[in-house]
Amino acid sequence: MTTPPYAEDRHPRDPHLRDPNPGGPNAGDPYPEDLERPGLVRTGRSTFVRPIRPEDADRLVAFVGGLSRATLAYRSLGPVVRARDDVIRRGAHVDYLNELALVALDGDEIAGLVRYVRDPEEPEHAEVTFTIRDDHQSEGFGRLLLEHIAAAARARGIRVLEADVLADNTRMINVFLGSGYRIESGPPGQIIHFEIAVDPQAQAVARAERREHTAVRRSLRPLLEPRSVAVIGANRDPLTIGHEIVANLLRGGFGGSVFPVNPRAEQIAGVRAYASVRDLPEPPDLALVAVRAGAVPEVVRDCADAGVKAVVVVSTGFGETGVEGRATELELARFARASGMRLVGPNCMGVVNTTPAARLAATFSPALPTPGRVAMSSQSGPLGLAVLDFAKRLRLGFSGFVSVGHAVDVSTNDLLQWWEEDPGTSVILLHVETFGNPRRFARVARRIAPRKPIVAVHPGHADSVVGSLFAQSGVIRTRSLQELFDVALLLAHQPPPPGNRVAVITNAGGPAALTVGACAASGLCVPALGQRTRRTLRSALAPHADVANPVDLTPTATAAHYRQALDAVLADDDIDAAVVLFMPPLADKPDEVASAILDAAATRPDKPVVASFLGGAGVADLLHRGDLVVPTYTFPEAAAVSLGHAAAYQTWRGTPAGVVPDLAGVDAERARSLIAGRATGPVPAAVAAELLDAYGIAVRDTDPHPGPRPGPDAFLSVRADPVFGPVVAFGLTGDYADLMADVAHRVTPLSDRDAREMVRSLRAAPLLDGRAGGPGVDLAALEETVLRISAMVDDLPEIEALELRPVRLLPPGDGVAVAHATVRLAGNAKGGGRS
Repeated sequence: MTTPPYAEDRHPRDPHLRDPNPGGPNAGDPYPEDLERPGLVRTGRSTFVRPIRPEDADRLVAFVGGLSRATLAYRSLGPVVRARDDVIRRGAHVDYLNELALVALDGDEIAGLVRYVRDPEEPEHAEVTFTIRDDHQSEGFGRLLLEHIAAAARARGIRVLEADVLADNTRMINVFLGSGYRIESGPPGQIIHFEIAVDPQAQAVARAERREHTAVRRSLRPLLEPRSVAVIGANRDPLTIGHEIVANLLRGGFGGSVFPVNPRAEQIAGVRAYASVRDLPEPPDLALVAVRAGAVPEVVRDCADAGVKAVVVVSTGFGETGVEGRATELELARFARASGMRLVGPNCMGVVNTTPAARLAATFSPALPTPGRVAMSSQSGPLGLAVLDFAKRLRLGFSGFVSVGHAVDVSTNDLLQWWEEDPGTSVILLHVETFGNPRRFARVARRIAPRKPIVAVHPGHADSVVGSLFAQSGVIRTRSLQELFDVALLLAHQPPPPGNRVAVITNAGGPAALTVGACAASGLCVPALGQRTRRTLRSALAPHADVANPVDLTPTATAAHYRQALDAVLADDDIDAAVVLFMPPLADKPDEVASAILDAAATRPDKPVVASFLGGAGVADLLHRGDLVVPTYTFPEAAAVSLGHAAAYQTWRGTPAGVVPDLAGVDAERARSLIAGRATGPVPAAVAAELLDAYGIAVRDTDPHPGPRPGPDAFLSVRADPVFGPVVAFGLTGDYADLMADVAHRVTPLSDRDAREMVRSLRAAPLLDGRAGGPGVDLAALEETVLRISAMVDDLPEIEALELRPVRLLPPGDGVAVAHATVRLAGNAKGGGRS
């Protein structure tokens, strides 16, 4: 491969060598001939690399038109939407300084294209994108173009090129990793962020999110993998919290030093006690504080002086007592962070880490979890006691459990980032009462959920907004703790189903009917089995067995019949999962049926099998065989609900990741100037219309489509939620929203995927997409309007509220028409952005 010259090797007439600063007098320089260079790709193919020219517009249209859908998806990081030719042609016009595109030619055609766009906020950074024609992929064009664009960017004052790549785009990932440049890559996820330091002498600066991720994990290591633990407030009385924490640490097999701290005891639980944390032979990594609330501040100060790295405040009597208690716990958190410590609690029950590296049972819970692959964060201390006891009865093993209590410091967001890279955790459970930083939660959860399911229960009052935040982030939301654990039981032991088609096998008709109804309510279907499967079943089962779906084996069914029926339905390509019901009759034994179910499930590990043994005791034990576990539920409805959640999650995971798109026709500077200096309150209607026009949304009083319209009018609104930030609402006007509360919400910023799912999530959606008859409405235009509103309120944080009503929904191809808009500002409109 040829390597392009560095800046000092350039022709002296290169104007960019004289002024590499963005926005300087050379902005919009003429075509740089010095960037025209021959090249050889890895396969030996010769090519010619040069900057793009305006006369390449038609060549660019042909290049994009010849790309496969897969290549377009890799390029756009999401759903494939082919741009209009006029939009593509505009890509041939660049200023060669703040935006530069290089093409690699195959004859007179474009074989590959690389483009950078400088970040106006960080002029030494630029976003870079690569597109290689399908018939030239795997030949080395990507690496060649990276070398050329890196040299050109370096000469123009750019030090870091940033790129987002889908995780399965291994070709592009290998180009970056094998380039020889210093590479910073974000945590594994559906989309991987790369930062490429193009200056060999400069250290590329990782993005704030990457720095945060690394820092959080390091800060939590003394909490979750400590080498030594002090228990301050340890007690000789076995009935006290302080004593039980020490006893659990010892009983749980903690391999480090345990230091009970009590000035009036010499030994606790057979371990030497110390009068103060300052008297310990070594600074402990972790200290658990179980003293009266009034003594906690002094104890925390002692911990700081002793060099403790993490503190868990089990004590109560803080925020739950009122304003003064809340102020005290916040001051505790501020002091701990200023002293270099992380703090969990107060009002919590401790932390558990069952991984071999830790074996930490730093809790007073009488029930300690068995090792497993589920991790959980709970914001309720008392609830945690019940959770651990219930999980033990379910035989649901935990890799970790943290009761964050009032979460004044260590939060659910922090723990998510720890479990994100924990190889022993495959499912994450959350009991969330409050959100410290919902946007941070959304970013972290979106990154984790494609690889590890996150299941949450939230009792909050802002139900629709919380639900929207979870939906956007890929989090499975459950309605109760029972449902939370039902879903966890499935995902911890079985794969999510590849689809929503379920077979039901039973020996009793009544429970089967209940199961079919529960499946329908959970978004699953119970289709008729194929002819081949039914023939197999007829040859194996008794003549009077029903081989439709549900498959009714009748009460005389044996364990062999269950095995044969389950084998047959799991072999059916049109079945994605199976629910097995067993009502124990007098003539058969549950253990034999359980063994048959396990045998059949083992043959198809790609399809989940769940069971309900109605009236059977101790069945959960029967359906465990080493690592093979078939989740069993007391009632079949719980099995159906759990499968429904798992199927919906799998659909979400299989949908291309959304992106926040660049929108044509947006003039943010014009919009800022319109509201600069304006007072709090509503803006004049004319100004509101101008603001929307700056974001490509026209407000017109006249109806552009006076004839009959294909559907009802709609509304779009935004309100600034004090916790979640801007929340976009969409619904149909009239009874749909007023009486049926059929309104969809999303938290900004919205991706194209969010907008698409939002407008299709209404119960009245069949009126929009044509399923209710008629042509439907212009959904693409509606989704684009949603995205423009999202961009507007994110760019202009001064907007407190906004409403478009009515939004006239027109036939496909005719767009939408906004008849009226209101905008309200909060505070002085001086511009700025949200944190």
